[in-house]
Amino acid sequence: MNSRLLTALIALPILILSIILPSLLPQFPQTNWLFLIIAGLALGAGLFEFFSLTKKLELKADAGVAYLGAAAFFVAFLFDAPRNAPDLLSLTLALFLILVLVTQTFRFQTDFSKMLTGVGVTVLGVLYIAFLGGFLISMRVGFTETLVPHLSTKLLGFFFLVVMGADAGAYYVGKNFGKHKLVPKISPGKTWEGVVGGLVLSSGFAALASATFFPELPYKFSIPLAIVMSLVGLFGDLAESAMKRGSKTKDAANILPGHGGLLDRLDSLLFNAPILYYFARFFF
Repeated sequence: MNSRLLTALIALPILILSIILPSLLPQFPQTNWLFLIIAGLALGAGLFEFFSLTKKLELKADAGVAYLGAAAFFVAFLFDAPRNAPDLLSLTLALFLILVLVTQTFRFQTDFSKMLTGVGVTVLGVLYIAFLGGFLISMRVGFTETLVPHLSTKLLGFFFLVVMGADAGAYYVGKNFGKHKLVPKISPGKTWEGVVGGLVLSSGFAALASATFFPELPYKFSIPLAIVMSLVGLFGDLAESAMKRGSKTKDAANILPGHGGLLDRLDSLLFNAPILYYFARFFF
């Protein structure tokens, strides 16, 4: 059994449990915290890996300020700030930017020529990982009062089923049948055949979701949504691949055998989290 499959067999049951537990035990709202803790740890590890990439390019991010900002965004999303308190989200962003600029002004007193890159990578890391990933937090806590029972569980189940289906389809089809390179200068391993495989499997999983646990999302919406998410996830993957190539790194880390680091798994998730969140807000 290869390491990629073995890692999935270990990690997936934990992820699935964290998603479905609130619907199994609705009388215990504390069950939400299993997913929230896993998401928080994953986003924290992803931010660490991002700064590890920037360090190889000697870009001096301020990790302390970044983690403080990431924690503030995490708390804002815990209150479902995009819906309940958009002003809180805007305030969090404004205060974070002010904090970064003030702290870096004093941090780079000996060499101001590196201040702009330091500010840039610090802000980018937090917005890329903590802000985009924060929509997963809001997806968990923000859909409790709807006409659709256990909507947050269904959304998260659909989300991971589609994104992981796109990833698995692209990987295995590309590996076994891929002949035409997609963008070799960015990601030499990706092929057009893999893209098609990802689109087909993600669409199939979306249809399966509509037929089983998510009948409130009909096929005419679930399948096009899966196609959009598969393509958006592809761009997320390419963006992270470009960052790795820029830092001359194959994998962001080696935390997940066969998968690389957590950032290698988060790339397509991060781009898709706000898309599914706002789709659900408008649709449901």
